[in-house]
Amino acid sequence: MTQLLHLVMGGRVSDPQTLDFKNLSELDLVGVYGSYAEAEEAWRGRAQRTVDDAEMKYVIVHLHRLLEPELPGS
Repeated sequence: MTQLLHLVMGGRVSDPQTLDFKNLSELDLVGVYGSYAEAEEAWRGRAQRTVDDAEMKYVIVHLHRLLEPELPGS
């Protein structure tokens, strides 16, 4: 079974409708998680801390889709 890796990261964006991060050197790399549920829990925690700041955005990146795009369900 292949491990499904998920990266949680965030930072200040120029437009909340996009993923155009203002300063890549200031990205908050929260962590890499082995399941979507774990990643979502970490994402929620960070996103809720910055809910009043419209320029802060946290996302979950499906690393397994980037590393092995040919896998079913990727």
